[in-house]
Amino acid sequence: MTDKARDLAAAFEAGKLGRRDLVKRLAAMGIAAPAIAAIMGEAATTAYAADFDMMAHKGTAVKLLLNKHPYADAMIADLDNFKKASGIDVTYDIFPEDVYFDKVTAALSSRSSEYDAFMTGAYQTWQYGPAGWCVDLNEYIQNPAKTAAAYNWNDVLPGLRSSTAWSGKPGDTLGGPGAKQWCVPWGFEANNVSYNKRIFDKVGVSMPKNLPEMLETAAKIQKDNGGYGVGVRGSRSWATIHPGFLSGYTNYGAKDFVQQDGKLKAAMDSPQSKEFTALWVKMIQDSGPKEWATYTWYRVGQDLGAGQSGMIYDADILGYFQDGDPKNKEKGNLDFAAFAANPKATEVTANVWIWSLAMSNFSKQKDAAWYFMQWATGTDHLLFGARKMDMVNPIRQSVWDDPEFKTKIGRYPGYLEQYKQTAPKAQIYFTPQPLFFNLTTDWAAALQKMVANEIPVNDGLDQLAANFDRQLKSSGLG
Repeated sequence: MTDKARDLAAAFEAGKLGRRDLVKRLAAMGIAAPAIAAIMGEAATTAYAADFDMMAHKGTAVKLLLNKHPYADAMIADLDNFKKASGIDVTYDIFPEDVYFDKVTAALSSRSSEYDAFMTGAYQTWQYGPAGWCVDLNEYIQNPAKTAAAYNWNDVLPGLRSSTAWSGKPGDTLGGPGAKQWCVPWGFEANNVSYNKRIFDKVGVSMPKNLPEMLETAAKIQKDNGGYGVGVRGSRSWATIHPGFLSGYTNYGAKDFVQQDGKLKAAMDSPQSKEFTALWVKMIQDSGPKEWATYTWYRVGQDLGAGQSGMIYDADILGYFQDGDPKNKEKGNLDFAAFAANPKATEVTANVWIWSLAMSNFSKQKDAAWYFMQWATGTDHLLFGARKMDMVNPIRQSVWDDPEFKTKIGRYPGYLEQYKQTAPKAQIYFTPQPLFFNLTTDWAAALQKMVANEIPVNDGLDQLAANFDRQLKSSGLG
């Protein structure tokens, strides 16, 4: 670095020179963009051209509400770069997931202006958006005065963009006409199979190609290896329905709801639903954990990492975290595979969970909050998170294409391959509607009864559909 460049960088650090002027002066000296980034010492520099003023809200402050998660950890580790690039101060409160969503609901329902932006799942915005609690981000994304051209919204995977947008009308297609962008994707997880290659080799089985094969493979693992064959969630919670269950359910051509004369009608009693659910229930009965009805994300993952289960049909990142944890007995033994449950299917239909960022409608610093959100979901920060931290499922195709990230993820056998097979159809497959959490929790309770042989599968699904139709009708949705 020349003495003149050092002087300019020092003036920028001291707040005596704006970012735009610094970039212009360094560029006039013939210094290329990567070198400018190094001089400025900020990951975000190259993401914003000189014609976009990242210092427009210098001196303001925003406050975030965060869930404790590796994606939040990556952002916090890189946060000083945003502060240097924008002059915006950022503070945050962070809570574990078992209390996090209650904190968000309390803040939004009370119309508190304490938090400007917050982490959320897409499902939660089906409540927050129509209630007027969060901002339609289209007004920012589509405004070139507020969003840099280099933000490149179209680089975000299309299934994630559409899955985080909804008109607010129950039953309308996600990302369809009139959809509002209630949040922007930040990181996601697709539901596929993570399996223990050591156990598979010991037992003499290969990765199952579909659900009927999974039943056979899981049963053989349980018989010949001990422990149990396959891990899936089973607690009385909406979170039991959305991972492997809904991914396989969709692959069999089953729907949660259909529209008839502008009203929603439950479809759990369809032939496709009954075919899939019967296999799913038998798989758990024959080769699942004894305490399946208590199993959440954490227990499914822990058992895989400890060698208690041969495989899981759950979030791909769950297997990734288990394989990368040096405390786990099976570290280095896990492989990954895309999974199409239906033997007749030609494509993988992985339902996704999308950690996203949303803006509170009660924020008093909306423009500054958007600058933060734009940075946090922009290419350069996500490259940092993917390369240096554990933002393992990037939302942007450019990050998946990054050679350094591909080298890193290539240490996990099959992970990149399962992503490539899954990405074209990776999206949310639920029908958006405001009773989502109540109905999916009831669905999980019905599954528990079927697995416990308290009710036959066909009868249980008939009763579940009738129950849902009553709830939809009483809510004016059916």
